[in-house]
Amino acid sequence: MIVLKATQDKVLAALQSVAGIVERRHTLPILANVLIRKTGGNLQLTTSDLEIQIRTHAELGGDEGNFTTTIGARKLIDILRSMPADQTVSLESSASKLVLKGGKSRFTLQSLPAEDFPLVQESANFGPVFSVPQKTLKDLLSQVSFAMAVHDIRYYLNGILFVAEGKQLSLVATDGHRLAFASAMLDVEVPRQEVILPRKTVLEMQRLLSDAEGAIEMQFANNQAKFSFGGMEFVTKLVEGKFPDYNRVIPKTHKNSVTLGRAPLLASLQRTAILTSEKFKGVRLNIEPGTLRIASNNAEQEEAQDELDIDYGGDAIEIGFNVTYLIDALANMGQDMVKLDLADSNSSVLMTIPDNASFKYVVMPMRI
Repeated sequence: MIVLKATQDKVLAALQSVAGIVERRHTLPILANVLIRKTGGNLQLTTSDLEIQIRTHAELGGDEGNFTTTIGARKLIDILRSMPADQTVSLESSASKLVLKGGKSRFTLQSLPAEDFPLVQESANFGPVFSVPQKTLKDLLSQVSFAMAVHDIRYYLNGILFVAEGKQLSLVATDGHRLAFASAMLDVEVPRQEVILPRKTVLEMQRLLSDAEGAIEMQFANNQAKFSFGGMEFVTKLVEGKFPDYNRVIPKTHKNSVTLGRAPLLASLQRTAILTSEKFKGVRLNIEPGTLRIASNNAEQEEAQDELDIDYGGDAIEIGFNVTYLIDALANMGQDMVKLDLADSNSSVLMTIPDNASFKYVVMPMRI
């Protein structure tokens, strides 16, 4: 009674796409499992951690028998990984066991009843569906995700704010010391919707989204978001709470600005970062007509200094920053040039891409 036959690479790819959220240790043992539902030649795999649910469909051909069961996801992946990619594997399900065969190998795995698997209850009132290319969302996420907080008691900072309004989708992340904003155009007009996606969801989306052609469809409800792309369906709980008013944080009237090469600035900061103190990671920027000096020192009385020629005619400003915050932003921008807007040594700096309003990055200064 062989009920599923396919090559190892196909089964493994489908499994790996849903297994990212599976926790090895969970109070509910069944959440370490993947729900497998085979109907004819269609294989449906579902995983959940009670807050996020991921489901994928794979057409594997062969329509002998149907079955539904749940099996330890990591174990199944480890077994499949140990087999050759082009090897045909078969799965047979009976009572409380699943038998996996490939070549001369045979594995008998313990299963748990499918009816015990806790599926996420989907919201009944999702807003309108809208979509962007997968690559667009992947790029937006990479432009802001580094600014998310990690384990902040202000739990609404441990994620990304999605704002869809009119024909624009904007993503915002902040940890209280810096703020990243990125936006893209939608193909349809949508009513204003604002949701906060949790950090784990963001990281999982980044893992799953590809540069491939094809759109990702999104829908938001009060307490859930739903994403559909590439044969996958992703449902997640949202973070409750009020995100800070990011428009008030983004400076509007800085009178000094300098445009310079992104790569030379990044390299200079990476060099001076080597001699910053482990704890504070502080660098000093001295900006004056024609020159940008970057300096750091540490508790061992070691010092680093670097200099860049710049086209600048504004005020002389000395300002300190956590160098990691500057490096994170520059490393996640793909453009050649970057523009810095400054007021004085006590005000945040605004980092943008020249002639491009879709990306803004704000960093608070630090006393050094």
